[in-house]
Amino acid sequence: YNMHEICLASPADRDKILALYKTMLYGPAEWNEDYPNEETIGFDMSRDALFVMKNDDDEVIAAISIDKDDEVDSLPCWDKSLAPSGEFSRICVRKDMQNQGIARQMILHVFDVMKKDGKKGAHILVKTGHEAALALYGKLGFKTVGECFMYGKDFICMEVKL
Repeated sequence: YNMHEICLASPADRDKILALYKTMLYGPAEWNEDYPNEETIGFDMSRDALFVMKNDDDEVIAAISIDKDDEVDSLPCWDKSLAPSGEFSRICVRKDMQNQGIARQMILHVFDVMKKDGKKGAHILVKTGHEAALALYGKLGFKTVGECFMYGKDFICMEVKL
């Protein structure tokens, strides 16, 4: 399988990204009709923080965002020695493309972007019970540092040194 390059999402990709998100509704991450939405995509794009992978047919097969959420950043569980750190989120791989190492590739790409931006660590909130995500982050060296309740859901807080 030929790994495709990862690039910043462009305005022309918006509908494709939203369509990809919609295929993941009510899955283990518990996305729904209201999240993630066009506003989320716009917020990420305005910060040059939304990255996509496309196939040869120019279809978006994966997406990931570098998030900016002061409420998450201020959780007490994060390791102060890894500050400044960044949050990534909304990682999504098209169902027929899963289990091919694409999520890992997307995450490693975002780590490179964060490092260039001077970040020392990366963190993510993982929906409690989302075993596939927890396993992947564990393999990438993430440590579980706490739990939190936000947006009406329980999350596990995971962090890694970049």
